[in-house]
Amino acid sequence: MSQLEKKLTEMLTPAAESLGFEMVGVEFVRAGKHSILRVFIDHPDGISVDHCADVSQQASAILDVEDPINTEYNLEVSSPGMDRPLFKTAHYEAIVGEMVAVRLRMPMNERRNFKGTLLSCENDNIVVEVDGQSYTLAIMNIEKGNLVPVFD
Repeated sequence: MSQLEKKLTEMLTPAAESLGFEMVGVEFVRAGKHSILRVFIDHPDGISVDHCADVSQQASAILDVEDPINTEYNLEVSSPGMDRPLFKTAHYEAIVGEMVAVRLRMPMNERRNFKGTLLSCENDNIVVEVDGQSYTLAIMNIEKGNLVPVFD
């Protein structure tokens, strides 16, 4: 997570939580005038379009006042979906045994992408089994992590 994404998460979490939602995370995709700020929220009863609109309204007000992004962008608020993004250690701890896809900031063993079963999460590391081989990856080195939905 970039410094901007950390700042945005800290800034927007109280607003989402005050409305009764979990702030899953924030993702900022830079693309000039087409940049996107994605805010992921969740709730045990699910997320509706109205929930997203409520959080969007609160987030927009905060972003207008604080003005942390110095370029044009579109704000998107959504549920994490089936391929849930993983931002925090707790997110990895909750899905041990599931399939994950992880992209590292810095390569390990000359590779950055790992897709396999999450075997464990402890001491700020995850262990992912890919093609019968286990890899221990530092969570702080993960650029992007997602749950991979598996359909039987």
